[in-house]
Amino acid sequence: MDYIDPNQLSQIQQMQKIEALKKQILSKILSKEAYERLGRVRSVNPELASQAELYLLQIYQSGKLKENVTDQQMKEILKLLSEKRELRIKKR
Repeated sequence: MDYIDPNQLSQIQQMQKIEALKKQILSKILSKEAYERLGRVRSVNPELASQAELYLLQIYQSGKLKENVTDQQMKEILKLLSEKRELRIKKR
């Protein structure tokens, strides 16, 4: 039987909690179609999906997201990120 370091176990549990919270927020801010699209993208391009998640969570956290992200908006975000353009959030 392998020994599991308690610190390692704690880190794994913390990462699982963060992932669960991330999923909860994304399901709240994305339309059903946009959430499904992100899931499909994750299966073929995990890096692009991670970039999109990070971007969405940042705009949500900054309070700049006033309504749910639609599937069309998700397509635009993914297109911009996949073209490696820099997205800039204007400060007001």
